[in-house]
Amino acid sequence: MTDTTIKLISHTRTQDADGVWREGAETPREIFARVDSVTRAEFFDAGQHGFRPEYRFTVFHAEYAGEDECEYNGQRYAIYRTFRVPQTDDLELYAERKAGVIHGTGDGT
Repeated sequence: MTDTTIKLISHTRTQDADGVWREGAETPREIFARVDSVTRAEFFDAGQHGFRPEYRFTVFHAEYAGEDECEYNGQRYAIYRTFRVPQTDDLELYAERKAGVIHGTGDGT
């Protein structure tokens, strides 16, 4: 278990004149998190559903606003599942490496 910071990333989405939804600007927001490896059971269960989990980030539940991406150590991860830890203020974010993103900035640099 490691205490660190991660960036939660939200995206704006707009609908064009043809009714097609387009992804817009990203807004990263840095928060504190505990970082753990996923358990064998989580790895197996997630794998059964096509996910390849790498990390479990534990954050204060009030700081999470439904973002579906995060950045940790310069790498992008997709958040595929959340879990509210009973009788605590914690929320676990389960994340897999985001396909197609090589660098953490997402702009190819």
